[in-house]
Parts: sequence; C-alpha cells; structure tokens
Amino acid sequence: MLSVDDDQDLRDLLHELISDMGLTSATAMDGMDALAKMEEEQFDIVITDINMPRLNGIGLIKRIAADYTDTDVIAITGFQTEYNYTDIIALGASDFISKPININEFEAKIKRIVRERNMRAELRRLSTCDALTGLYNRRYLDENLRNEAVRASRQHYELYLLLIDIDNFKIYNDKYGHQQGDRLLKELAQIILRNIRNNVDSGYRYGGDEFAVTVLHANPKQALMVAERFCKEYNEKNLIPTSLSIGIAKMKNSSKNVEQDLDNMIREADQALYLAKNNGGNQKVMLEINSD
Repeated sequence: MLSVDDDQDLRDLLHELISDMGLTSATAMDGMDALAKMEEEQFDIVITDINMPRLNGIGLIKRIAADYTDTDVIAITGFQTEYNYTDIIALGASDFISKPININEFEAKIKRIVRERNMRAELRRLSTCDALTGLYNRRYLDENLRNEAVRASRQHYELYLLLIDIDNFKIYNDKYGHQQGDRLLKELAQIILRNIRNNVDSGYRYGGDEFAVTVLHANPKQALMVAERFCKEYNEKNLIPTSLSIGIAKMKNSSKNVEQDLDNMIREADQALYLAKNNGGNQKVMLEINSD
C-alpha cells in the first residue's frame, strides 16, 4: 500500500496505521514520486492527498486510472468544499476520506477495499483458470501477456514465451483412455508449477495438449534452463510414448509498437515449436540458441 502526501507528519501517521493493520506500507511525497515508485513496485492500494506540488492528487488519480487499472485509490484531503465526493469517485477513486483523519473510519474503509479486492481476485481466479489443470487458461494468457509485454518494455527487462506441446499425446490417449490422458495433463501442469518462480513466472493451459509459460527477468540461457527442467522431470515420469517439444522466444523491443513486438514474439515461439516437432520432438528450440 502506498501513501502519498507532501506532509511528512501525515505520511508517518498513515504508515503507522497501515503497518498496525498488518499490511505492507510505503510512502511518497507527491504524485511524481508516487508514479516513480509504482514503476518499480506493484501497489494494490494508493492513498493520496489532493493538494500537492508537482503532480497533485487529481492528476495522480487520472494516471492510475489510465495506467494501473487494478489499483484502488483512496483520496484524502482537508478541502472538503473544493472537491466533491462524487467528482473524485468519477475520476477513478474507490473512496474519499476527509482530514482530520478518523482512525476508525480509515481502518474500516481500508478493510472494505481489501475485502472487495479479495472477492474480485477469487472471481477472477475462477474465470481465468483452466478447470482441469488449475493453470491459467488461454483467455488469461492473451490478456496477461499483453500486460507483461507493456511492463517489460517500460521497465526494460527481458520477457520470454515458452510454448509446450506433448508429443504423441493422441497415441497415449487412445491407448490408455481419456481419464489417464487427463491425469497426464494434470501431471505436466504440476511439473510446470514446480519449475517456475512463484509470483514471477506464469503457466497456462494453451489448449488441448499445449501449454505456455512466461518467464520474466531472465536471459536466454536461463529461459532454456527452465525448458530443460520441464523436459527432465517429465521424462523421468516415463510416460511413454510421450515427451515434450518446446519453442522459446524472447520479446525484442525492435519497434516503438509493443503490440507488434508481442506479435513477433508469439510468431517466433510458434516457429520454434514447429521446428522442435518437425525435427522429431522431445527437444527444445530457441531460434537464436538451439538445444536438443
């Protein structure tokens, strides 16, 4: 949670109140300082004063509403007559508190927003997860991949996409039955989850017997190592005649258009996966670095 105010005493008070509630707290001295910190760290809730130098609370609320759509904002000000509650909410704030702060009111509003965020998160989980494997579904991949691409471009870190296909899955399914085939899909999902970083990388059921993984803040060799871990653990399960083919691609910031760079990465991952399958399967391919 980020508290934004040009008054040091109020920042200290907000930090103390939030910390006493068992929540993580950070502070910023104005809207520009807040945006700089939001570039580096994700905040679920921002509490901002309205009257501040450089970038005031109104400007900050507008920027958050435009660029950080999953962040809730509470506006706080002592100028009740100058700023209408309805107008502040219409700008994108979730709530409004007047100075001097009533501690009970403050805590109640924070708890309400946290509770509502948890409810939204659960609903989102149900709508974005694959029912069989528990991984994220294709719909969420399409949505989240774009968000990750924007962040990677803005913050100048590397983003990799791994497309995974199960070789000979139809043969396995026909031989052992659909129920056993479902168990194999769930086993691969668990292998993916065990070999990626929690809250950094993400695994997805791409469709049928295809899966996808996003790997962030990595280099080419590290992305290949992730794929190697998938293959190694999968092959140790001895799920004959199946194996894994993996195509790996890096998002290259070669243009000023993030959408174009994202499309190029997806196309390159598809091409790499095709090469892995066409070369006999049970291998991983990155067009820049090939590894059997």
